[in-house]
Amino acid sequence: MRDYLIVVAGGKGLRMGGDVPKQFVPVAGLPVLMRTLMRLHESAPEAQIILALPRNHQAYWQKLCIRYAFDLPHVVADGGATRFHSVLSALSHVSDEADGVVAVHDGVRPFVSVDVVRRCMREARNTGAAIPVVPVVETLRRVKADGQASHTEPRSEFRMVQTPQCFRVDVLKAAYAQPYSDAFTDDAGVVETMGHGVTLVEGNRDNIKLTTPDDLKYAEFLCLAST
Repeated sequence: MRDYLIVVAGGKGLRMGGDVPKQFVPVAGLPVLMRTLMRLHESAPEAQIILALPRNHQAYWQKLCIRYAFDLPHVVADGGATRFHSVLSALSHVSDEADGVVAVHDGVRPFVSVDVVRRCMREARNTGAAIPVVPVVETLRRVKADGQASHTEPRSEFRMVQTPQCFRVDVLKAAYAQPYSDAFTDDAGVVETMGHGVTLVEGNRDNIKLTTPDDLKYAEFLCLAST
């Protein structure tokens, strides 16, 4: 049985500012994407890592690997125009006969805990699909279409979704055989359209998606706090 770790790293980093895509920005001396791959490898050392990266970023990634002497084994797949197409491209490196689990993770989430990754993969092996979530701690308001009227929603009924989103190979392959839809925002949504339920697993609060300059400052803090 072989497991797979698909890492999606197609962001342009426009909200981060600067010319370097956010997945390549150094945090505490090491590019974010390298930290992410290292954490996933620590979580599942025997799993094959497949990095979905836009073709025009691949040469730069190779240079970074040389500069930082980064030799963690991984396969590079061509990233697509959307997350759906990037995952679909990465899945072409997964055999149809594989009977393991595929974990799909954001390249800019380097602080997922090892325990969360392992629990999600274990649950996916049992139920077919599992994703990490955390409770919503802020008050939520639903805004009407006119942009004026709004009302409070019970936050206890909502969860914030993280990655890795984990699935049995056969489940994810079947889901990604369907045509693309603009309604697909994550892998769990793709799987649910096939009628397959998704199990929720408790995530870790530090598993943030690095998107803004303030996120990078927090990431530096987390790295220093762990040393």
